[in-house]
Amino acid sequence: MLARHYIPRSPLSHFVELLWLYEGYTQPHDKERILPDGSMELVINLNDNTSRVYDRKNSSEHQTTHGALLVGAQSNYFVIDTAEQFSVIGVHFKPGGAFPFFRFPAGEFQNQHLSLDLLWGSSANELRDRLLEAPSADQKFQILEDTLLAHAAKPLSRHPAVNHALQIFASDSTPSIADLAARLGLSSRRFADVFRDEVGLTPKLFSRVRRFQTVVRSVGTRREIDWTNIALDCGYFDQAHFIHDFRSFSGLSPSAYASHRTEHLNHVPILD
Repeated sequence: MLARHYIPRSPLSHFVELLWLYEGYTQPHDKERILPDGSMELVINLNDNTSRVYDRKNSSEHQTTHGALLVGAQSNYFVIDTAEQFSVIGVHFKPGGAFPFFRFPAGEFQNQHLSLDLLWGSSANELRDRLLEAPSADQKFQILEDTLLAHAAKPLSRHPAVNHALQIFASDSTPSIADLAARLGLSSRRFADVFRDEVGLTPKLFSRVRRFQTVVRSVGTRREIDWTNIALDCGYFDQAHFIHDFRSFSGLSPSAYASHRTEHLNHVPILD
């Protein structure tokens, strides 16, 4: 299997965490749940020009998009077909990093999976064709990088309040949203609107998702897990609140997650 990551040059590096490519990727299980992390993703299936997202409660039902799609910021887990990951390339945006490239408020994409041609027109199909023709991973990454720059809004920048808020969220997963808005000189409602337009989630929901992700990273692949201490360390004041959030975002109890997780912490196998 080929697995490659690439961090783009500035100014894309301020908005894009990394570009990634997997070729020959296989898994022993048919489906897996993808946990929300507060960011958005551009995914292009290079093996087949379709992508499927399965209903969380009924795995026989699914939504089908074209092979190139945008995954909006999620507040729920979603289920994918692992066979579609055999040859796939994508862009993992930083939180609040996708909005300059799609010309719509990011909040409109919350919990959505959209065919890229709905947003970029025929250039989405052209992008996939060019990626298929490119003979090397480096050339594929260059095509992706150039395409993002071509679609970027000018100037390529964030709202100052959103930029500052994301820095605070990165260092403190549970800030007071009202206090944060006041520090930024905005009303709570105005701050929520501006933040959701660029990040895709409200500040409160984004904070909850990022705190959940702090738990996931804290657990990692360790064998011995003290859930009570982890919950307290990550800002939960009681076990009931912690378990509610964990189930809400993952569809699993903490102990069930621990028994099913792999080294890819946000990809959890669904074992029939």
